[in-house]
Amino acid sequence: MRVLLTGATGLIGSAVLARLQADGHEVWAVARRPGPATARLSPARWITLDVGRAVRPADWAPFLDGVGAVVNCAGVLQDSGADSTTGVHRDGPAALFAACEAAGVRRVVQVSAMGAGRQDATAFARSKAEGDARLAACDLDWVILHPAVVVGRAAYGGSALMRALAALPWLPEVRDAGPVQFVQVDDVAATAAWALRDGAPSRMTLELAAREPLTFGEAVATYRRWLGHPPAGRAPGGFLMPLAFRLGDAAGLLGWRPPIRSTARRELAHGVAGDPSRWMALTGIAPRTLGQALAAEPASVQERWFANLYLMKAGVLAILALFWIATGAITLGPGLAAGRQMLADAGAGALAAPLAVGGGVADILIGAGIAARRTARAAIWTALALALAYLAAGTLLAPQLWAEPLGPLTKILPIVALHLVALAILEDR
Repeated sequence: MRVLLTGATGLIGSAVLARLQADGHEVWAVARRPGPATARLSPARWITLDVGRAVRPADWAPFLDGVGAVVNCAGVLQDSGADSTTGVHRDGPAALFAACEAAGVRRVVQVSAMGAGRQDATAFARSKAEGDARLAACDLDWVILHPAVVVGRAAYGGSALMRALAALPWLPEVRDAGPVQFVQVDDVAATAAWALRDGAPSRMTLELAAREPLTFGEAVATYRRWLGHPPAGRAPGGFLMPLAFRLGDAAGLLGWRPPIRSTARRELAHGVAGDPSRWMALTGIAPRTLGQALAAEPASVQERWFANLYLMKAGVLAILALFWIATGAITLGPGLAAGRQMLADAGAGALAAPLAVGGGVADILIGAGIAARRTARAAIWTALALALAYLAAGTLLAPQLWAEPLGPLTKILPIVALHLVALAILEDR
C-alpha cells in the first residue's frame, strides 16, 4: 500500500518509515527540509513540504494520488520564529485530513502525545488535542496514538537530553517534576504499522507506555547506569535547570530546537502517565520498561561519546559565536588603530583602514551567523576560510608574528580545530 508519512525525518517518523518499508509498503515521505536525511533514509518518494504552512486541502491534494493511508508524525515542541505548534499540530493536519476525505483516503493514523487536552495544557499539548479533535470529527477510519516519552536506540529531544544529563558529574534536579512513563520508538512504529493492517479497528485513541513510572531523576540515573557511570550526587544549587530552561527559550528564538525549554519544564511538572491496557490488549505488544530496553542493548563507546558531547555542542557554538563577535567588536573599537597600523606595516598602504574595518564587520557577521541555526553551517565554513586566510596572510606579510609570545598566529590552529568539531556535531537528526 502507498502510505503518505509526515514528519519522516524525526525520531518517530524515521522509525515508522523503516517499519512500513519492512512491511512492504510504498512510503511517500513528507519533510520540511529532508536535507541530510535523504542520504540515510530511502522512501519511495521525498516530498518537501512544511506541514505548518500547508493549511489548505489544496496544498495536500497533489500528494494523495494512489495513497491508501496517511500516518502523521509531524510535531514541534514549542512556538518559535521557525515553528508554530498550532500550524504543525492543528491547521496543517486538519487540511490534510480534509484532503483525505475529498480524495477517498480512508485510513489515517495520528501520532499525538500523552496528556494532550488536559487542563492547564501547554501550547504543545493543547494544539495536539485540537489536531486530534479535527481528525475525530472527520468521516475517516482514524486511529490516534498517545505515546508517553518516546525513547529508543536513536536519540533526539528528551531522550538525548537524559543521556547528556546522565554523563554529568552531578545529577541535575528538576523540581516538582511528576512521574514519567516511557515507550520504545519501535513499539510506536509497530503500532502504526498494526493500525494499517486490513481489518484493523479504527475510530479509537490508544495510550502507549510501559507501566513503570519513574521520576525524572530515576530516569536519568537509569541512563547513567547504562552508560557505565557510578551513582552521582545532586548538583549543587537549584538554579541550574531553571537557568537552562531560560537559555533554551533564547536558543529557540535563533531557530535552534533544544529539548530544554519552558514547554518541557511545564510538561515535566504535569508528568507523563497513562493507561496502556487497551493498547496492549489490542496489539499484543508487551512494552519493555526503560531499564529492560537499555539492558537489552548495552551502551557502545559511540553512545558514550554522544552523551558527553551533547551539551558541549551548545557550549562550542556559543563560544564560537561570541568569539567572532568579540573579535569584530574589538577590531572596530579599541583595537582599530593597532589593526590599521599592523596592516600598514605589512604593506597594505592606503587599504589598511578599510581592510581593518572590513575584517571587523566580517567577524561580527560570522559570529551572528553561527548563532542562528539556519545559517550556522555556512557561517562556520566561512569562519574556517577566513581563519585560514588570516593565517596565510600573516605568514606571508608578517612572519614575525609566529614568534610573538602571545601567539597571534599559533592560536589560529586550535580555533580551526574547534570549528571542525562544531561541524562534526552540528547535525541534530
